[in-house]
Amino acid sequence: MHPLTRRHFFSQTSAGLGVAALAALEQKRSHASGVGVQAQRGGLPELPHHPPKARRAIYLFMSGGPSQIDMWDPKPKMEQWYDKDLPESIRQGQRLTTMTSGQARFPLAPSIYRFQPHGQSEMMVSELLPHTATKVDELALVRSVYTEAINHDPAITFICTGDQLPGKASLGSWLSYGLGSENQDLPAFLVMTASWTGRKQAQALYNRLWNNGFLPSRYQGIALRGSGDPVLYLSNPAGVDSRARRRMLDTLSELNQAEHARIADPETVARIAQYEMAFRMQASVPELTNIADEPQHVLDLYGPDVTTPGTFANCCLLSRRMAERGVLFTQIFHRGWDQHGNLTGDLPNQCRDIDQPCAGLLTDLRQRGLLDDTLVVWGGEFGRTIYCQGKLSKTNYGRDHHPKCFSMWLAGAGIRGGTIHGETDDFSYNIVRDGVHVRDLNATILHLMGIDHRRLVYPFRGLDQRLTGVEPATPIDGILS
Repeated sequence: MHPLTRRHFFSQTSAGLGVAALAALEQKRSHASGVGVQAQRGGLPELPHHPPKARRAIYLFMSGGPSQIDMWDPKPKMEQWYDKDLPESIRQGQRLTTMTSGQARFPLAPSIYRFQPHGQSEMMVSELLPHTATKVDELALVRSVYTEAINHDPAITFICTGDQLPGKASLGSWLSYGLGSENQDLPAFLVMTASWTGRKQAQALYNRLWNNGFLPSRYQGIALRGSGDPVLYLSNPAGVDSRARRRMLDTLSELNQAEHARIADPETVARIAQYEMAFRMQASVPELTNIADEPQHVLDLYGPDVTTPGTFANCCLLSRRMAERGVLFTQIFHRGWDQHGNLTGDLPNQCRDIDQPCAGLLTDLRQRGLLDDTLVVWGGEFGRTIYCQGKLSKTNYGRDHHPKCFSMWLAGAGIRGGTIHGETDDFSYNIVRDGVHVRDLNATILHLMGIDHRRLVYPFRGLDQRLTGVEPATPIDGILS
């Protein structure tokens, strides 16, 4: 007796139960198993929907909510409002977190950091970011991003997967599913979690942020580690050499192919592909992560931490190496941006971690001719409040979560450098012009990669699932070249 899956049973049923509909659905899903897809990339045959500006993307994610008021959105008028209460006409009854909702008052905390104009665009940038400030004519700064999520986990889940609830596919998985990979020896979607020097108590990051969700498992992100094997179980166990591993994989592939011929589960094909990718990664990943061949003048671009594994600088250099090798989507998570207190003690350290590496990455990509077709995105899950959480002084303060407006920047392929998009009120509390929802941000990234977000769908639980969901989303035309 041979075991049958429910799907296999229905696919073999000769009458009733919507055989034709099931067959059509299975044909759509066969794209994910490698059947009938573009041989050179492994993506969907109908993609790209339009000529792409970007061939790859690097997403620099500042987990915790960086303070836009202290970095990118100057509010000089707030100096006159020091320690005055946030007007109710500005708050407008908006939701607060439980960390500040019980405060007797909401005293305003102007930024202590000086802003100056930089570049031909005269973009105002905080003194905390002297290196990134030199690149402003390559950046499109969006000051009007907003989200509905006010707490970390749903907010990060929302921006990474398009939904506050866990279980949906991540942006990198969608891109991998749709576009495939140019390098058959490396995954299309690689993730790094960098060390940080700011507040040590940081929010946890879960691998579902780079998971495939309902997409086949071959499209999940692969996490690189900062110590030990770059990927878990990458090395062969003691006593097992490469030839023995190859024989084992060949035998296992025969068993899985027999299983697929009998049941036709696409996940079986995905499993075969993953085993083969893991075998090839035993050579490709160590070569990728070995930076010994990088000349000193390149290392100097990223700053003194670049040779320390796991630092943000090291991750940025690796992301450039990934871009050279055809990795489609790289995401770097940098934690520690959740400054509820002691902001002036922790924020400078966080900015020091990322400032020179960000500028160095853009310079390195530009010098190698990669920036013209590489999209770089910087930002977090939400912003911070203008009012102080906890004790306020002239030299120190804390800020709570603020989802109603925050700043992000994009650079590289298809981006109009030196652009400022959107505007917030004098309190950096509400958007007054050109709001950008996180759905619009994801639609923009897909658009630059040659994808119409409305047409990239995957059938699951009776719905055509999209990264941008069912509500309207529009690419940010004002920042596109």
